[in-house]
Amino acid sequence: MTDEIIAGTVTITGHGGDELEAYLAKPTDETPRGGVVVIHHLPGYDAATKEMVRRFAVEGYNALCPNLYTREAPGADPDDAAATVRAAGGIPDDRLVGDVSGAADYLRALENANGRVGVIGHCSGGRHAFLAACSLELDAAVDCYGAFVVNDPPEAMRQMKPLLGLTPQLSCPLLGIFGAEDQFPGPDEVAVLAAELEKHGKEHEFHTYADAGHAFFAVDRPSYRPEAAKDGWERILDFYARTLTA
Repeated sequence: MTDEIIAGTVTITGHGGDELEAYLAKPTDETPRGGVVVIHHLPGYDAATKEMVRRFAVEGYNALCPNLYTREAPGADPDDAAATVRAAGGIPDDRLVGDVSGAADYLRALENANGRVGVIGHCSGGRHAFLAACSLELDAAVDCYGAFVVNDPPEAMRQMKPLLGLTPQLSCPLLGIFGAEDQFPGPDEVAVLAAELEKHGKEHEFHTYADAGHAFFAVDRPSYRPEAAKDGWERILDFYARTLTA
């Protein structure tokens, strides 16, 4: 761990060569280290997500969160940007992959990068983390209660499709963190995904917490479950220590 980090807004190149706003945090020393692409949840590129980016930097990683809503609502308040994207049915999967690819390239190009990059996301970001890991060459992926990997989403989220068929393409170890009381995804969906990963011989590690529902990592919501969140963070950091350290 290190208390000496720098953090701020940068510009990266995303899908189709588009310029995107992104939030970068990294330790100040030159020790080679892995990178983490933090994929924000549906509520957007918000303060809670940026705090998570800074935590990964304190834990010794270069971390970057691209603003996936830059095109629809540049400079907008996270709530307003999220409303705009919800009205459009979410963001297209191919665009998400291109944006994460650009973020990973940015991290790999940093002077103190060791070449390894992982992804993490919560809720829709968990789904996107799985999608990215099945579409790009990555070193680690963390899916925190990613919805609609297995089941169809509601019509309002028409840009999202189930991803189970991509499982054979998973490029890296996968850590899954879930709540037993969650409905999106429910325990039955988690079981289907685990079985598919087993079927294709994909390295994975799933943990489901009793008495925890959706968004149990979110400290500013009634859904927050301190014990589950603490243990979940420990498992995430242990996983990255094993997969992103050269």
